[in-house]
Amino acid sequence: MSTTEKVRATERLAELREAYARKRPKARACHERAQQWMPGGNTRSVLHFDPFPFVVASGRADTLTDIDGFDYIDCAGEFSAGLYGHSDPVIMSAMREALDRGLVLCGPTTAESELAALLCQRFPSVERIRFCNSGTEANLFSLLTAIIATGRKRILVFDGGYHGGVLTFAGGGSPMNVPFEFVVAPYNDIEATCACIAANAADLAAILIEPLLGAAGNIPGDARFLQTLRAEATRVGAMLIFDEVKTSRLGRAGLQGHYGVVPDMTSLGKYLGAGLSFGAFGGRKELMQRYDPRRADALKHAGTFNNNVMSMSGGLAGLRSVFTPEAADAFLQRTEAFRISLNERFAAAGAGVRLSGIGSILSLHLGEHVPTRISEIDPATSGFRLLVHMACLERGLALTPRGDIFLSLPMGEARLAAIADVLFDVALSEWRGVAG
Repeated sequence: MSTTEKVRATERLAELREAYARKRPKARACHERAQQWMPGGNTRSVLHFDPFPFVVASGRADTLTDIDGFDYIDCAGEFSAGLYGHSDPVIMSAMREALDRGLVLCGPTTAESELAALLCQRFPSVERIRFCNSGTEANLFSLLTAIIATGRKRILVFDGGYHGGVLTFAGGGSPMNVPFEFVVAPYNDIEATCACIAANAADLAAILIEPLLGAAGNIPGDARFLQTLRAEATRVGAMLIFDEVKTSRLGRAGLQGHYGVVPDMTSLGKYLGAGLSFGAFGGRKELMQRYDPRRADALKHAGTFNNNVMSMSGGLAGLRSVFTPEAADAFLQRTEAFRISLNERFAAAGAGVRLSGIGSILSLHLGEHVPTRISEIDPATSGFRLLVHMACLERGLALTPRGDIFLSLPMGEARLAAIADVLFDVALSEWRGVAG
């Protein structure tokens, strides 16, 4: 981006932010009050954006309403956890029934074993499963299982990977990361990754990967790359762990089903709790049986809310009656058509903008080609996404502040067409405005 283009982008962003703030006095006041009690008025860093985030009053189907009275089509989608939207009747009914039966019951319920059965039947790698409270926990327990099973300590991860707030590897990692022994390889680079595995083979406990590199820009894993990881993990005796916390929504069996690559373990979370806290980790029977409390050497796995009745009941209703295998496949097909069609529109307009991702998990990128590696991402993309985010809010469309786009089940063909029109108009306009 030239100096002139940077100036244009900066001026345009300031203009959008000023217009946004002027129209939302209640959100501004709420944000200022919240700062008295929470640093930055925030308790979840990723939700903040300048000048201040809108404050949600309610949600219905695929629509959010803020306290200043504005409605938004929700393509922020709770960062993929909002697959079902905000008010699916089947899920709401199941949760009301769970409330009527009582909370914090301190014992197993039928819902948890039935949900476990559905998850084991759906995902090829999951023969046995344990529940926890978040995708972050699921990844931590998966890694600890691999470390204990192999007797090794080193973990291979990928640049740009995100596996929870304490397992993030963009830009060299985070000071908040847990103190495991990590080695970092470039995503979708077979040669460099194989060299890294060879150099650490004797100490490697696990390879942890998102089959769609999410927070880094929703870059799909290359099939040959993922197949190579499977072969290399087997060769050196390491555990291959797929983080499908987000991507399990992409088809009936997630991306392990899509690619036909079966890891040793899988981490799950997000939408599978049907809108409530949820996490799960599962894998081969011989690995997971280490958690059998009847064993003298059983691994202890605590968590007061691991089997909380609301997440179990809502999650079971969602998988059993709403996001069935057939519905998951149809949703993937419908949302893939959305991505492909919008990219064709950008190309026909001569716009240097493209959507990356798979199905309902997408990101905007600058350039005429979808990046396959982090090194291929245009450095100006992050600034461009800020412009698109703010401009879309003014058109009644909410994306994530960092520019991710998550589509949800309540969105029918007409709604998807309306979303596509706004995204196309805004992205094309902002791209032309900056490029001059």
